[in-house]
Amino acid sequence: MDKMKVTYEAMLSLTAEMVWDEAIKKHRTLRIYEEIDRALAAGDENTFHQLTNELKTLQ
Repeated sequence: MDKMKVTYEAMLSLTAEMVWDEAIKKHRTLRIYEEIDRALAAGDENTFHQLTNELKTLQ
């Protein structure tokens, strides 16, 4: 029974980590889109390219 509990806890921990990672990725993606919008509005081509490259690595 203890082995089953340890396995369950490990799976639960892994699931929580996956959910957390996805939430962080979504948050960062939204921030990058906001920063891209500001860069476009300001005509900042360098920042735009840096942000779009970062966005590509997240997807």
